Amino acid sequence: MHRRTNLPSYTDSGHIDLICFSHLRWAFVYQRPQHLMSRFAKQRRVFFVEEPVFDSPEPKIEVAECPRTGVLVVVPRLPVDLSTVQVNETLRSLLLTMLRDHSIAQYIAWFYTPMALSFASELRPSVTVYDCMDELSLFKGASSAILEHETRLFERADLVFTGGLSLFEAKCERHKHIFPFPSSVDVQHFSRARTIREVPADQGNIPHPRIGYAGVIDERIDACLLADIALMRPDWQIVMIGPVVKISKESLPVAPNIHYLGMKPYSDLPAYFSGWEAAMLPFAQNEATRFISPTKTPEYLAAGLPVISTPIRDVIRPYGEIGLARIAASAQEFVEAMDEVLTYGMSLKWRERADGFLSTLSWDITWTGMNQLLLSALKEHQSDGLPATAPPPNSTAIAMERLDV
Repeated sequence: MHRRTNLPSYTDSGHIDLICFSHLRWAFVYQRPQHLMSRFAKQRRVFFVEEPVFDSPEPKIEVAECPRTGVLVVVPRLPVDLSTVQVNETLRSLLLTMLRDHSIAQYIAWFYTPMALSFASELRPSVTVYDCMDELSLFKGASSAILEHETRLFERADLVFTGGLSLFEAKCERHKHIFPFPSSVDVQHFSRARTIREVPADQGNIPHPRIGYAGVIDERIDACLLADIALMRPDWQIVMIGPVVKISKESLPVAPNIHYLGMKPYSDLPAYFSGWEAAMLPFAQNEATRFISPTKTPEYLAAGLPVISTPIRDVIRPYGEIGLARIAASAQEFVEAMDEVLTYGMSLKWRERADGFLSTLSWDITWTGMNQLLLSALKEHQSDGLPATAPPPNSTAIAMERLDV
């Protein structure tokens, strides 16, 4: 029933595992959950529970270790003909079986999706964390029950983290122990783009100048904006990297100078970035983008790329306000900003300011801040009232202060 791995035995009562419930699959775009869980896996067992796959005649659960990180990826596999009630009952049973089979006695429950409470509400973790990286209720296809489940999760959580400042401001009154942890970056990984010389085969034949985007391509992308830019500047090459999800590929603009290269491994992104003249965040102004904090903003900057973005709140503040990104509300403004970038490039002073800002936003710093709060909560072990703890040192406000902005 279970695909076993060579797991270490943790029967010591002092060891506490971490069970993460995610709406994103481990092998999907490498972002916040993967960065954080990989770091947690260096000190404790991490079980990364994905949403179920409906492809098995009999219910089962597979646990496989990610070789590079040690994270244990958990995939429930269910029959296709189960009702919603049956799905949740089956998942509840499989989850309890996993706890028994892997001797999970004490554990942290870490939620990215409130919907996991549909089957995980009976768990009794030492500490419950809600890492609210996005406002999932506003995404295309979101369950109508998600807000109700989120309310329950706020009631259960010992700690709440948010993926950006705008999301923190929207939810800060709902929990006593809520902390903003904006998008972070692996500077060492993406700074390779400044010196790397390898040319990806599917990008090598695309002419210059290249303006790129890397990320999920869904309802948050402004298709009309892309079409207008491509039409206004037919000599510019727009490179789109990432999977197309929740929307049809036919809804995306087609032009000789728009290139959809598909999803790429995280390890290959610096090689693609190295061949761009600029990077963009062509997000639509809709409900789905209201609270997003794009991880690509600091990744582009670490690669040494100028950034042009539509008016996304968590890009405007801080990146637009301190001159690390240009904000454009229309295709005309986008083209004007890009013309300036392509003509004059970016100054050494700009790169120094960008690097100084990014030095406060590493995933290591973010993880350290979260872990300190988590250890404090574990020490209290579900007692009344967490010790007063200041927001962690990677907050955008602290970073801006260090730059004298």
